[in-house]
Amino acid sequence: MRAPLFEAYIEPARLYPEIWRLVLAVGVILLIYAGCFALMMVGAYPVLGPLNYFGWLQGLTAPAQPGQTLFLLATFLGMGLGVLIATPALHYRDPGTLFGPLRDWMRGFFLSLAVLVPVYAALFVIGRAIAPPEANLALADWARLLPLALILVLVQTGSEELLFRGYLQQQLAARFAWRAVWMGLPALAFTALHYNPMAGGNAWVVLVAILAFALAAADLTEKSGSLGMAMGWHFINNCSSLLIVSVKGTITGLALYVTPFDLTDSTMAPFALVLDMLVILGIWRLLRALI
Repeated sequence: MRAPLFEAYIEPARLYPEIWRLVLAVGVILLIYAGCFALMMVGAYPVLGPLNYFGWLQGLTAPAQPGQTLFLLATFLGMGLGVLIATPALHYRDPGTLFGPLRDWMRGFFLSLAVLVPVYAALFVIGRAIAPPEANLALADWARLLPLALILVLVQTGSEELLFRGYLQQQLAARFAWRAVWMGLPALAFTALHYNPMAGGNAWVVLVAILAFALAAADLTEKSGSLGMAMGWHFINNCSSLLIVSVKGTITGLALYVTPFDLTDSTMAPFALVLDMLVILGIWRLLRALI
C-alpha cells in the first residue's frame, strides 16, 4: 500500500494521467532544457572570445574552474523551467502541486537542513581523518563565490527533484500501481543522467550509489507526501560534494578541497563509494523516522 500522504500528493496528477501526455511533456522539457543551454553557450561566446571559447566549453566535462562550474549548475535552470512549463501545458494543473502542500514542503526541507548540516559536518571531520583532502580553491575566493554557488546548487538540485521525484514520480504513480514503475523508472533515469565514463572500472559502483540515493529520495517523497525532505537532502549532499570536498577529476571548480584520489582509483574510490552507500542508508533511515 502507498502512504496516504502520497495518495493526496498525486491526486492532481490523476486528472490527466495519459502516457502520451507524459511522453510529450518529457519532450517539451528536453527541448526547453536544450534551448536554454544553447542560449547560454551563445551568450558565453562574446564573453570568452573566439580563442578561449571552445577550450573552455570542453572543460565542462570535468569543470575545474569556478566559472565553468557556475555555468554548468546554471544550465539546470532550463530543466526546472521545462518542468514548470510542461506541467500546466500538458496536464492543466498548477505547477505548485509538484512540491506538495506548502507547509509540508517547508517543514520537510528545513527539517532536513537542520538535521543534516551537523551530520555532514561530522562526516567531513571523519573523512578528513581517514583520507586528508587536498586544498583546492583559495579560502577568500571560495567565500566570495559561496552565495552564488549556494543559489545555483539549489537550482540544480531543485530542478532534478522537480523532474524525477516530482513530475515523473507523480504522473507515473497516477497511472500505475506498481512501485517498480513509479518509483523505479524515475530512479533509473536519474541514475543514467549521472553516468560518468571517466570513472573507468568504478563507474558501476558510482551508479549503484546514485541509484541508492534516488530510491531513498523517492521513498521519502512517498512517505512525506511532498518534495521538501528529498530536496533538502539533495541540496545538502551536493553542497558537500561540490562546495566542500569534491572527488578529484570531477566537478571541482567551486570546491574548497579535493580528495587525494580520483574515481579511477582501484582502492580508495570503491572504499569511499561503499561508505557513501552506507551513509545514504543511515540518512534515509534517520529522515524516514522524522516524518
